[in-house]
Amino acid sequence: MKITDIEVITLRVPPLHQESVWGEDAVIVKVITDHSFVGIGESDSAPSVIKSIIEAPSSNLYCHGLKSLLIGENPLEIQRLWDKMYWSSNYVGRRGAGIHAMSAIDIALWDIASQYYEVPIHTLLGGKYRDKIRAYGTFIPADKPEDNKVIARNLKNKGFTSLKFGGGILGDDNQTDVDIVKAIREELGDDFELQIDLASKWHTYSRAKEMFKRLSPFRLNWIEEPVLADDMESYQKLAHISETKLAGGESLTTRYEFRDFLTSAQPDLVQPDITRCGGISEMRKINDLAALHGTKLVPHGFSTGILLAATVQFLAATKDGDLIEYSQSTSPLFTSLVKNAPQFDNGYVTVPDCIGLGIELDEEVIQKYRID
Repeated sequence: MKITDIEVITLRVPPLHQESVWGEDAVIVKVITDHSFVGIGESDSAPSVIKSIIEAPSSNLYCHGLKSLLIGENPLEIQRLWDKMYWSSNYVGRRGAGIHAMSAIDIALWDIASQYYEVPIHTLLGGKYRDKIRAYGTFIPADKPEDNKVIARNLKNKGFTSLKFGGGILGDDNQTDVDIVKAIREELGDDFELQIDLASKWHTYSRAKEMFKRLSPFRLNWIEEPVLADDMESYQKLAHISETKLAGGESLTTRYEFRDFLTSAQPDLVQPDITRCGGISEMRKINDLAALHGTKLVPHGFSTGILLAATVQFLAATKDGDLIEYSQSTSPLFTSLVKNAPQFDNGYVTVPDCIGLGIELDEEVIQKYRID
């Protein structure tokens, strides 16, 4: 079996001249073979950049477009192809968007392998530890603190036992941050599991230290990305002063960055994104590193049903993979792109024993939001 083509599809809800927020754009990768198997993957990154990295013509031995490296190759040789892409694109890859693009392809290759061998991806990964995974819902908070009470109440009523919020205005103003957290905590009650994501908008250790102290009465489960993951010294100092768990890593790629982050930043939780960190293949290595450091891995995931399906398969085959992020985006790219995305029900997402990712894309949604 050989790879005959790689198709890159970029999607965007608002027009190009208007701002796009989380969940409103996406990039899909289809790996096509001469045996009628088609693998699907995605990268939660800048779609046009990912498209360029995959479709770029080859330059020197370190500057190959990923598609040019894979045409004619056997898609079942997943790790060898990962290594080939990594080495042969390392002037433009190695970290960041280059690995984001590889992630989409890697997910598609696992999709193909599962179809070829006719067993679920979680079986190929070593076996299923669980039939369902507890899910926490993630939402972007409303600007007015009181308005978030309604959002939180509705999600609790849907069956969520854990919630996280981030983005929007969170992180812009210290008092507003406190007011939002206070309002949501009052609505959910003292014992409800609640976490926040600052998307690194607290910027400095001194500000983050102040905010950890001001938010301590609200008993947050974790505080995520208070500063950039590059600022590992600030992470380490924060980890040592707070009883609230410290989480981060969604922007990091490959086992190499996570090795340094685990060793130097010393977070309580690491959060690789399967569509950015290097795909399913690299996520496994990152999980092994986290286990060696006694650190729990809880994947990041706020994009389409493709990401969700891949993350479910990974966590099902991971010994301690018992918590998954479940986007509450209202974007049609989350709600409608995948017709049969894994569904949330009474606190959990069921692990399907499907072949491949087991997803069906809505071609009408693709045509409506496709950009070239």
